[in-house]
Amino acid sequence: MKKFRKVLDGLSSSSPGGVASPSCGSAAGTPTAHAPTPLDIHVQETLVSENFHLCKTVRHGFPYQPTCLAFDPVQKILAIGSRTGGIRILGRPGVDCYSQHESGAAVLQLQFLINEGALVTACADDTLHLWNLRQRRPAILHSLKFNRERITFCHLPFQSKWLYVGTERGNTHIVNIESFVLSGYVIMWNKAIELATKTHPGPVVHLSDSPKDEGKLLIGFESGTVVQWDLRAKKVDFRIYYDEAIHSVSWHHEGKQFMCSHSDGSLTVWNLRNTSRPIQVTYPHGKILKDGRKESCKPILKVEYKTSRNSSEPFIIFSGGLSYDKAGGRRPTLTIMHGKAITVLEMDHPIVEFLVLCDTPYSNEVQDPYAVVVLLEKDFIVVDLTQSNFPIFENPYPMDIHESPVTCTAYFAQCPPDIIPILYSIGAKQKKTGYSHKEWPVSGGTWTLGSQTYPEIIVTGHADGTVKFWDASAITLQMLYKLKTSKVFEKPKAGEGRTTEVLDEDPYAVQMVSWCPHSRLFCVVGISAHVILYRFSKHDANTQIASLEVRLQFDSDDAVSPSENENNPCFSDPSSHSPLQPGSPGSATPDSVPGLRVKSRALRMPPGYQAELVVQLVCPPQQITSLDINSAYGLLAFGNCNGVAVVDYLQKTILMCVSTLDLYGAADPYQRLTRSPRRNRQSTSDFCMRGLSHFYSDSKKRIRTSYQSLTELSDNQVSIDMERTKSPTSVPYPSSLHNDPRSMPEPLASLRASHCSPVFYLLDNDHVNGHCTSPTSQPCSMGKPRIPGVPEGPRLTRRGPGRPPFRKAQSAACMEISLPVSSHTEVGGCASRRAMLQQLHGVSMYSHDEHHTTTPYNWSERAESRENSFSRSRSSSVSSIDRDTKEAVTTLQFGESYGRKGEPLPSACLWVGTSLGVVLLLPISIPAEDEDRMEEPVTIGPSSTVLMLKGSVLRFAFLDCGGALIQSPYEVWRDPNGPEDPDRTRRRKLVNFSPWPSHEAGVDGHMAVVCSEKQAKVMLMPSQTVLFAHNVTESSFILRADVVSVCSSVCLACFCANGHVMTLSLPSLRPLMDINYLPLTDMRIARTFVFTNGGQALYLSSPTEIQRITYSQEMADNLQDMLGELFTPIETPEAQNKGFLKGFFGGNAQPFDREELFGEAAAGKASRSLAQHIPGPMGLENMKAAAGGVVGDLARARIALDQRGERLGELEERTALMMNSAEIFSTHAHQVMLKHKDKKWYQL
Repeated sequence: MKKFRKVLDGLSSSSPGGVASPSCGSAAGTPTAHAPTPLDIHVQETLVSENFHLCKTVRHGFPYQPTCLAFDPVQKILAIGSRTGGIRILGRPGVDCYSQHESGAAVLQLQFLINEGALVTACADDTLHLWNLRQRRPAILHSLKFNRERITFCHLPFQSKWLYVGTERGNTHIVNIESFVLSGYVIMWNKAIELATKTHPGPVVHLSDSPKDEGKLLIGFESGTVVQWDLRAKKVDFRIYYDEAIHSVSWHHEGKQFMCSHSDGSLTVWNLRNTSRPIQVTYPHGKILKDGRKESCKPILKVEYKTSRNSSEPFIIFSGGLSYDKAGGRRPTLTIMHGKAITVLEMDHPIVEFLVLCDTPYSNEVQDPYAVVVLLEKDFIVVDLTQSNFPIFENPYPMDIHESPVTCTAYFAQCPPDIIPILYSIGAKQKKTGYSHKEWPVSGGTWTLGSQTYPEIIVTGHADGTVKFWDASAITLQMLYKLKTSKVFEKPKAGEGRTTEVLDEDPYAVQMVSWCPHSRLFCVVGISAHVILYRFSKHDANTQIASLEVRLQFDSDDAVSPSENENNPCFSDPSSHSPLQPGSPGSATPDSVPGLRVKSRALRMPPGYQAELVVQLVCPPQQITSLDINSAYGLLAFGNCNGVAVVDYLQKTILMCVSTLDLYGAADPYQRLTRSPRRNRQSTSDFCMRGLSHFYSDSKKRIRTSYQSLTELSDNQVSIDMERTKSPTSVPYPSSLHNDPRSMPEPLASLRASHCSPVFYLLDNDHVNGHCTSPTSQPCSMGKPRIPGVPEGPRLTRRGPGRPPFRKAQSAACMEISLPVSSHTEVGGCASRRAMLQQLHGVSMYSHDEHHTTTPYNWSERAESRENSFSRSRSSSVSSIDRDTKEAVTTLQFGESYGRKGEPLPSACLWVGTSLGVVLLLPISIPAEDEDRMEEPVTIGPSSTVLMLKGSVLRFAFLDCGGALIQSPYEVWRDPNGPEDPDRTRRRKLVNFSPWPSHEAGVDGHMAVVCSEKQAKVMLMPSQTVLFAHNVTESSFILRADVVSVCSSVCLACFCANGHVMTLSLPSLRPLMDINYLPLTDMRIARTFVFTNGGQALYLSSPTEIQRITYSQEMADNLQDMLGELFTPIETPEAQNKGFLKGFFGGNAQPFDREELFGEAAAGKASRSLAQHIPGPMGLENMKAAAGGVVGDLARARIALDQRGERLGELEERTALMMNSAEIFSTHAHQVMLKHKDKKWYQL
């Protein structure tokens, strides 16, 4: 608990970062009668470092690059391994667990210890791991590293503690699951084959014990050899040789025959009575040609041979086997053969593996399959075998996040409680039909709602223009509603100008979204520089979509006519520059055509989100970099690298469309070069639609970039107010490298010659009277290199009286110490923030005056290539004067504030942040009456510069004088198409959070929180005094910043490019948490990272998965109760009863004691150099005790008691049956004795 009464006593000192800009005043100024001073601010901060803890919560989506599959038929849980070393364990909806091998090696095979709550994984680094599933977060119990042999196949018999491990050398080893130690019993490959055989049989591809006798082990080698090994006698029972390689083997449940799948697309059936030749050879998809030859087919990679109780015909299910002639244009297939019926199921993606789900875990019983789980490369389906048409089950998991590549994300916590049911009811009508009516077969585990649950919604934008709303409450994820933005536009046709260039791209890709859950307004920004405004309605409508065209491309030679200036209500100053309005003279250029055409006819819109307005940039469009919408004001604002536009969506008019330079008016804090006119308008259209990077290496379709870097644009800002200062890490290139890209070295051929160092000029006391006084600054150079082709002229001077010069920020090389530097630096380039952000967004900066080519970044490249992509060409010269005056609008925020310094009352304002770190404030005058709002125009006053920071401005937020977060005003939702009451006029109901006087503090005003790439500041309004300032990072830069509520308070959460996640208290900006969470090696993380309230955040960890994390200690403490239980105490089903008399008189074979054969006493110890045992944090003997929770213990005790009672009852019944049988036997024996006791021996 702190009070900040005297913390501002030293405001007049020259402390860096805490000095207000001259435009704001160097002190508190003269406050108004009701305006607060810094000494009036009393804020009690409750957040401390103990309130924060960073950890992962849950991962959603389809496992990226899956490799294997396993299923526990008793617990009914499923496990999926991936190429990156991850394991996803799935049960009933809500039971979803993700674990990761520390080595990151690919998971080759998974084996459940059925109904034991454990899992064995075999990885590509030849290591076996035993996982404990009796706890909510699985942990490794033991590991076994093979040193001399590579693991190829594993088999764990049901209710056995001995694991068979086949290797690449053809040997079979045996591992004790309890101790994870190798047995001395080894089946060598040279003993398994005949001595006369001169060739190696190849790696072990199959291991299984005979259903008839567990002492017989069937070993399949890749070359086509199959051996049955007698474990007791340690010899071979029989050997089978086949010409074609074997891929899989499957037993008949009686143990008398088995089936093999081969590389030539054939299936062979072998009977144990005669193993000299197969009793049946079939080519399911191969035909006999006219010349008598067999049609060549693809390999059958896996086959399952299952019997059914309801039918005498078995199920034969396999993948592959299509003929090569037909397979060229066909999809991957799964074939189901049942009797004479053959069903071929075509898949959208290659099949990784499939499993047949059966009722019994015993291999020697009738299997009776009921479903097939098919794991595809990018999908996961379950086929119902109980119905003749084989429908699929409706998947309850969010496995379709990557249906189209994700390009942006948004996360909303603590939403209105009624929004989720409404979206679900509308989205339920969009669901597909034709699914199986049976329950989802993977139903293991238990899950309950946690104690702390609140409505949460995740919004994802995709490359095909779709937007999906997901219910993320209680760490689950469920699809709510799907919106297709492409329906707003006409379909592009070949030959329609610029659209032909993007037919193979994704012109509808979603770049960013803005959503107000209270008013249910939704705004989408597309890659083609368009903004679509949606309203939510429960009723369908037949309406026409309004369309506006906005031009945000400004040149120094653009003329402004008096009529245009009169019609533009942006500024009252006649000397201010106004852009050309759409449709005005001079704006009709060949490029003044939007990239997409809005449908002009009336459209029928179903219930849900209905498009109301489309705003498109023209001449030529540049990607939009910032967006904000406010339902209370009825305004929409967006900006790009050229300027900002404000649209009144109620009146469907453009209120303001102005360049960033014109926002300053005569008070521009930067001195800029004059703008050069565009030399070629036609060439600029080549760059309005840049391609996105690949999300998948095997994809032929390239998606467009999700959004262009906001901070990347600031690298083009160069001021000549002072003599240029060279960056200490920059190396000048010869001018020929800039003028002729062909003369560049090949590694730098894709880099732009015009890229300059990221230069920011800020107001500071390090320069006095033109001399550098900062100890970290380099001496100022006295000359400026002449730009070829541009005459030297007098510099423009806009610096006001008494304004000190600007210095270059020493952040040009902010990335050098935190990111790897590639070999490109040997030529003169070095790693920088800008080059990294080019890879971050998949595009490169381009000039409007010069033609460049863009090489999209491939997301599937290895880490080495990603590291080599961080460097870029840097130069001290500039090849384009036009670049010197570019300043992007990086963030926008509507809110109630004070438009001018010292104003007595707040009003509607628009806060504007730029890539040069400048914060501008535009007051807005909105008619107060609801009737006047649709008739009278909205006016925007001239802007004022209130603050300057280092780096691009990222985020605005507002606090009252008590430190509470002030939310933006909004309009309460009403159905625009709902039935109207004729007796009541429809009026807009507004909810306003104006910073009116605080009853506790007794003062007016509010605080504004501004965060940029490098620092954060808290400013007092309306005095515009900087209260607190903090340099968040020096060695890196911030990618994402949000002001969020945590533990009934607020803080500033930041995610940096070096992987650090930080939180700062508000308003004092005191560091609370700084954790190095993950190194930024994947640009996808940076593009999709977002914070939300409640101490949560998310990012796209892979192209198919969303990772959610928490940075709240309270959330981390309650996480254990929110996760699902993977293991549930279930009694193991008993084996099929084969009759009492048969069992009593010893009709069955003797049980197989593996401990007697494989134990150390009989087999000895294995060689220590063969494998290394790595113990885990806990042993198997403690595994059952690790199952947490008193409820689980009580449930297990109750079940154990019930089981004991049932077994006692069964024992009593068996005892009575034995006594009855004994009495019957005694009676029969007595009768036989009486019958024959008096007879002689020769009478018998």
